[in-house]
Amino acid sequence: MAGIFKAYDVRGIYPEQIDENMARRIGQAFQQLVADDPGGPVVVSRDMRSHSAPLSESLIDGLRTAGLDVVDIGLATTPMNYFAVGHLEAAGGIQVTASHNPARYNGLKFSLREARPVSGDDGIPLLEEKVAGGDLHVAERRGKLELADVFDDYRRHVMSFVERPDGARTLKVVVDAANAMGSIYRPLLERLGIDLVPLYFELDGTFPNHEANPLKMENLEDLCREVKKQEADLGVSFDGDADRAAFVDERGEPVGSDLMTALIGGELLTRAPGSHVLYDLRSSRAVAEYILERGGQPVRERVGHSFIKATLREKDGIFGGELAGHYYFKDNYYADCAVLAVVEVLNLLWRGDQTLSQHVEPLLRYAKSLEINFEVEDKAGKIEELAERFADGQIDYLDGITVAYPDWWFNVRPSNTEPYLRLVLEASSAGDLDKRRDELQSLLGKPAE
Repeated sequence: MAGIFKAYDVRGIYPEQIDENMARRIGQAFQQLVADDPGGPVVVSRDMRSHSAPLSESLIDGLRTAGLDVVDIGLATTPMNYFAVGHLEAAGGIQVTASHNPARYNGLKFSLREARPVSGDDGIPLLEEKVAGGDLHVAERRGKLELADVFDDYRRHVMSFVERPDGARTLKVVVDAANAMGSIYRPLLERLGIDLVPLYFELDGTFPNHEANPLKMENLEDLCREVKKQEADLGVSFDGDADRAAFVDERGEPVGSDLMTALIGGELLTRAPGSHVLYDLRSSRAVAEYILERGGQPVRERVGHSFIKATLREKDGIFGGELAGHYYFKDNYYADCAVLAVVEVLNLLWRGDQTLSQHVEPLLRYAKSLEINFEVEDKAGKIEELAERFADGQIDYLDGITVAYPDWWFNVRPSNTEPYLRLVLEASSAGDLDKRRDELQSLLGKPAE
């Protein structure tokens, strides 16, 4: 099965690693995940890749063979799939997508009732075991298939978050959909009352303009340029399945997703004072400081949607965000939703005359690195070496190793999806950041290309 069962999903190259037969077998195996909480259908949807339709058909066949009823909502974003699972009181959901990966990839993302995540810690190993062992359920009754369109319900759900004061200024917003699933949000975005400037809104799974991965700076170049050209108030870039968003300010400068987590969390705290707001441990110290200043309760969590969602439920938190551009909302079944993040940024801008860069400026309190990857053979040994080298710091092992000092900190963690150790560090000044980065790179080796 060539390692297609990942930490958060199933993903591989089509058709060499994942094909219709594999999708059918996974559909049959999914019955094991919903067996303890039966009742309700499984929601299936897909992205725009040419091979997503045949994979979806085979997946549905497998689910029905296992006796599961299916609601097929067709072309949809991953957040729409999560919404449909909650809204339709479904037993679970599966989205056929490879998210931000290149065109030759495809995959499956899973959730259970109320859009609860299925991950490498809970569920995906069982799927792999059942598929590999051929332990696939065949029911006496074949499941039923229903076709449904949830877009209007989803639009109403998203619009319920809009807090636009009377007389608020009309904001010009450039949105880069990267020829991917964010394109289908156009009618929704136009209902927000913004001056929408669409970039690459033609669905095309070959990604003819650039990859649908907003974490890579080269994929934001067109958006940054268009924001400046249009003298826009905001730029937004969606990834392939539109569960992540990256933001660009009115100057055409990208804003870190950790700082956007702080701003969105602060906006939501105006409506739910004192609530918990989650942030992943790679985030700037400014995030927790700002949440406290806004009257919230910051909660630091390890990287990964399954951990953020579980803790958000446990704490009954209002919101959470990750450095990768995932934003999670209590009132969205605790699931991630990029377009809701856009709505909350618009709410923030509508409430006053400040630009996005002016909102961000007070959060630029420290010098922070991007995530740096290192190929390390003995990951556990290297983390142990770091613990010995920096034993005088405050150390925790929530995710990899974090070492904190009064004026700087770093985190090194093993990637959940790639063969890397990942480094993030922050310091009180740019000069100190460079010094500390050089010190850590002398221990970790040459950064991966």
